[in-house]
Amino acid sequence: MSPKPLHHSINYIELTVTDLDAAKAFYSKAFGWSFNDYGPEYAGIVAADGEGEAGGVALAPEPRPVGGPLVILYSKDLDATEQAITSAGGSIVDGPYEFPGGRRLHFADPSGNELAVWAES
Repeated sequence: MSPKPLHHSINYIELTVTDLDAAKAFYSKAFGWSFNDYGPEYAGIVAADGEGEAGGVALAPEPRPVGGPLVILYSKDLDATEQAITSAGGSIVDGPYEFPGGRRLHFADPSGNELAVWAES
């Protein structure tokens, strides 16, 4: 069972995508994510522990405007993650670069959503 949501904590992240099947294929191939399908316009992102959902991907006719909060993922091996992103059809838009505490890169998924990934040095 998923832990009970905490008051005022981030509970769910939703990405707007222009091709639901391509988004699911990208995130599955690049990061090993799995999905709960809720029809042709939405899929829930299964939480890493397999219990509940951490977010979702929602079909839209246009990508969301650039800006807003940045979703940051963690990786045990940033170089391997970079290769997984590009082989799955994503593009690296910044980095990898050093920052206090580790290394980080930013990438765009096939719908143009920008996310980041960091790893300890």
